[in-house]
Amino acid sequence: MVTAVLVQSGRALEFMESEGIPKSESSERSPFLSQEEEGKEDEEEGKDSEEAGTANPLLQPVLTGDVEGLQKIFEDIDNPHHEEAMQLLLKEDIMGRNLLYAACMAGQSNVIRALAKYGVNLNEKTTRGYTLLHCAAAWGRLETLKTLVELDVDIEALNFREERARDVAARYSQTECVAFLDWADARLTLKKYISKVSIGVTDTEKGQPKLIKEDKNTILSACRMKNEWLETHLEASIKEIFEQKQQLEDIISSVYAKIAMPRQMKSAKPIS
Repeated sequence: MVTAVLVQSGRALEFMESEGIPKSESSERSPFLSQEEEGKEDEEEGKDSEEAGTANPLLQPVLTGDVEGLQKIFEDIDNPHHEEAMQLLLKEDIMGRNLLYAACMAGQSNVIRALAKYGVNLNEKTTRGYTLLHCAAAWGRLETLKTLVELDVDIEALNFREERARDVAARYSQTECVAFLDWADARLTLKKYISKVSIGVTDTEKGQPKLIKEDKNTILSACRMKNEWLETHLEASIKEIFEQKQQLEDIISSVYAKIAMPRQMKSAKPIS
């Protein structure tokens, strides 16, 4: 059961869950627990703010997954909260967390997907460098991780500990999340390699071997095939993904080896 306290001043945004709160082996506090547990905010000031605050109208639909309710607030101009909807959504506590983090903690993937349509920055970081992906990884929200990756968030983003989301998942023993993020990283590695090769062929730097049209077409065709393979093999294993990368590397190596061969023959001294 997820409980939440949102203080209107935006200085205290606390989320706790009765089950599944991440704990590290070193008994380190999760960066996504209550602000009292990790911040240095004046206790009395926090109490005064909480007494004066009122609930954010977006809080309940975010935590319960009420996508229709959120859409009414964002899209119905007659809704009393319509004009301030984005402001309410992105209101931050002292640690830089907003309601998108609440959605991640609660595992409300449909809420994340719905709010993404309104142009929110899914790569925004807290004051300590944690992203939504870090948050979902720490809390073991596998489906939310999948949604965020599908929405093309930065899986390489680092927090203040120089940790990626995958590292945070490992720290909190979220094994399924670790496995998924390893898979996502493998796909990203292949995508980046394909992009690097394509750019290198079409915009050859000085000093690089000059490719004839036939060689360029060979490499670009291989890159297109690997991109198509990624799009049509969404369930491919990490091993299969790296096999595809190796195949592309072999094709490229053979092309450049062919280019280098005449030069080697030309530079070889004749035998007298």
